[in-house]
Amino acid sequence: MTAKALEMLAAAGAEEIKHPGGTLLAHLRRTSELLASWGARPALVSAGLCHAFFGTDGFRVALLDLDRRAELADAIGAEAEALVYFYASCDRKASYPALADDKGVFVDRYTGVHMCPDLDARRDFAELTVANELDIAVVSPGFHSGQGQDLRALFTPWRPLLSEPAWAYCRDVVGATDG
Repeated sequence: MTAKALEMLAAAGAEEIKHPGGTLLAHLRRTSELLASWGARPALVSAGLCHAFFGTDGFRVALLDLDRRAELADAIGAEAEALVYFYASCDRKASYPALADDKGVFVDRYTGVHMCPDLDARRDFAELTVANELDIAVVSPGFHSGQGQDLRALFTPWRPLLSEPAWAYCRDVVGATDG
């Protein structure tokens, strides 16, 4: 976690924004820490901390406008910022079903562009999504009676994209299985 990114989050009010498990800042820190505990490389850990800067398809609150991408890149590096944008840009309904497929289409919700991301991009996206969603799952009361089955159904086809630690966490939290 870079001090500059934390300063930007503070300046954007992330500590005051309500989110499951407390505040958005608390969630972002936990997501980043979870990725680090799985052995993710530094750029992905930084992206975990900053993944909500541009809002997401599931959490529309944006801390920065897209025209300020360079500022975030300056704080966390170009690779991490690109991961944050990629994550934020996902049209989930269009992109999630075929994420594990080499020819699966990913739709950028900001531009409408359809693309087929490479394996590394899909792995990063899947790992960040799992960390994000499972953090929320763990801190949300009554989660297992509601979303557990949905996340299990979402993540099971993504198994080939996930690291062993991420997959083990999926099994522990939502009972994901290999088949």
